[in-house]
Amino acid sequence: MRTDRTTALLGLGNMSGAILAGMLAAGTDPGSVRATGRSATTARQREERFRVTVTATEADPEANRNAAAGADVVVLGVKPKDILSLCREIAGALRPGTVVVSVAAGIPLAAMERHLPAGQPVVRTMPNTPLTVGMGVVGMAGGAAATEEHLAAATALFAGSGTVHRVAEDQIDAVAAVSGSGPAYAFLLAELMAAGGAQMGLDEDLAAELARNTVAGAGRMLAEPGVDPAALRRAVTSPNGTTEAAVESFLAADLAGIIARGMQASAARGRAISEEFGNS
Repeated sequence: MRTDRTTALLGLGNMSGAILAGMLAAGTDPGSVRATGRSATTARQREERFRVTVTATEADPEANRNAAAGADVVVLGVKPKDILSLCREIAGALRPGTVVVSVAAGIPLAAMERHLPAGQPVVRTMPNTPLTVGMGVVGMAGGAAATEEHLAAATALFAGSGTVHRVAEDQIDAVAAVSGSGPAYAFLLAELMAAGGAQMGLDEDLAAELARNTVAGAGRMLAEPGVDPAALRRAVTSPNGTTEAAVESFLAADLAGIIARGMQASAARGRAISEEFGNS
């Protein structure tokens, strides 16, 4: 696999910033990366943090086109509503073999392909925020012109920040429901645990720290190779004990159904976004 690829990150926000941090941690030469940001202040901050060239689009209207020109891989790091206009903006600057990688939720491959040159390799990904701590999960689907080499180039973006799982595009919304939105579920659990502890008389700061560290520690246990969440749960749940009482209360309140319905709502919203932009 080539190690001298040039990469352009168009819109260096939180997610693409996490990707860049992982790339640099994995040994990518900062000189092979160029990026864009909306404001001069943001561009300057990102340059200082990552030591790569970042151009502000408010100062240079050609910033995205110039960054994309000649790049081997172009990451579309803007909000979903801006993806298709960005595709149109950079279309004339792309080389035929440049791999265009989207990290935006809900924008179909076919929609992006319609606004890019015919035959342009496009890869759609669904990453999640644990990329920022090197423990991200990424779902990936290739477009009509994406070959194994193109998919490998896209996969290499995440080598230092997470694991990549290739799926069919019609499974991307399900991936989003499990892992894309999933960190928010864990954060909500910690939030509610802290609130419950405070209601039981604990100092609010102590309750928050207990909940935060418990969820983080459980996550570390889950990250061990080959572990089974159900087995970990059973190991903590003594018969007729305090944990069993809590777990039985959760299940009696249909926690399983609540989680399933929430994930279905996430996937439904992803499909709605796809339908909104699919014909654009």
